[in-house]
Amino acid sequence: MQELETGPLHRFEEWPNELVPKRAAGVYTVWEGNQLLYVGMSGRAMTAEDLEVSDGGRVVAKGLWTRLNAHASGHRSGDQFCVYICDRFVVPELTPPQQRELAAGALSLDGLTRTFVRERLAYRFVVTADGTEAAKLEGDVRRGALSAGKPYLNPLSGGAPTSTSAV
Repeated sequence: MQELETGPLHRFEEWPNELVPKRAAGVYTVWEGNQLLYVGMSGRAMTAEDLEVSDGGRVVAKGLWTRLNAHASGHRSGDQFCVYICDRFVVPELTPPQQRELAAGALSLDGLTRTFVRERLAYRFVVTADGTEAAKLEGDVRRGALSAGKPYLNPLSGGAPTSTSAV
């Protein structure tokens, strides 16, 4: 679990990252400087067998890689992380001229979100055995299991972290 706080930090500006497995369940944390902004997971329904499947010998991206790729894109449609980033960081900083450009269709919120993510944010990740383990770990981190506390954008209220396993 500590790898999500002290492990290697990867900048979104350097995406794609060959260190992220193309097919894996896992958990990731997103940081702006020392502030924990978001905790996410991917592969909720993935089993150990799913992680071994390939398409004719070619590994088809699924899970952690596809989730981080979606975040790096800045596209808000279908990506709650990008919606949070846009709503909480991008929109409040829009200038009146930018607002007029948006209204005229000359500026894209997705583009601004992508720029924000790529220029200002970084992530850490861990691979888990399957989606069940990833979901438990994500919940623990969202409840404040790291010394950085709960994530700014998607904290969970409630009891203490439940997982005691080290990932």
